[in-house]
Amino acid sequence: MPKEPDTAKTLRRPDGATIAYRCSSTSAVPTGMIVLIHGMASNLTRWSEFVRNTTLRRNWAIVRLDLRGHGASPVRRRLSMARWCDDIAAILDAECHPRAVLVGHCLGANIALQFASRFPQKTQGLVLIEPILPDAQSTTLRIARTLRPLILAMATGVRILNRIGIRRRRIPALDLAELDRITRLTMAQDHDSESLTRRYASPWQDLRYTPSANYLDDLAAVTGPLPPFARLQDVPALALLSTGAAFSRLERTRALLAKMHGCRVVTLESRHWIPTEAPDAMRQAIDRWCADLPAPR
Repeated sequence: MPKEPDTAKTLRRPDGATIAYRCSSTSAVPTGMIVLIHGMASNLTRWSEFVRNTTLRRNWAIVRLDLRGHGASPVRRRLSMARWCDDIAAILDAECHPRAVLVGHCLGANIALQFASRFPQKTQGLVLIEPILPDAQSTTLRIARTLRPLILAMATGVRILNRIGIRRRRIPALDLAELDRITRLTMAQDHDSESLTRRYASPWQDLRYTPSANYLDDLAAVTGPLPPFARLQDVPALALLSTGAAFSRLERTRALLAKMHGCRVVTLESRHWIPTEAPDAMRQAIDRWCADLPAPR
């Protein structure tokens, strides 16, 4: 499989945070930009397989970033939707692209929705892969939503401990493309479908690779409110939903997305981790949809 043609970059933000991202394109003059946003306790390697195989890089500049607090964008300050959205907007400005298609998975899909509400002039379209809509969340996340003030307080407490020196000195890197490969191999060889849930739905596994306070902020963000869909009526959107119900209810999610008149919904066979479970179907759906978008104005 060919290596993705990446250029590694960083962007220094006014508050001192450094955001790491990668740009991929084979076009000298790309017609637009696509921004790939990973989910909870994740990083930009979530998109390595997609970038290697997508046809979109022939005509588009493709950016995948480590959200602040993740991967190579470490911070030990409060994370929030507002800061993540501002970072993405700053990357668009740095890359001289006035608008972009935002592609997000899980928490990343929720961030894309927030970005479209905050920066409508910078949003060409949205691809929402398993968005976690508040009114469609599973029982586990509904419980987390009721505990959200406690989760935020716990994150503050952990950061206080960090400031007095009680923290992990080293957090290992996580290559999600390699993890996906191993997981698929295990599932095929052992016929063990539960191996997926044990690794990808385990907070203890996630916390190995994510600072504890940042993980709590992720959880608070994914269970937080989203902008009214009435604000997003004019945004073209593609939603890729799982047949499973690991974190959200399919039919309720469909009903909520129907309020976005420009949203096309495609259902794929998976529990929740579409990039892991159905990477080819996901890529083909995104490639087709983006290829049909009108050129950015």
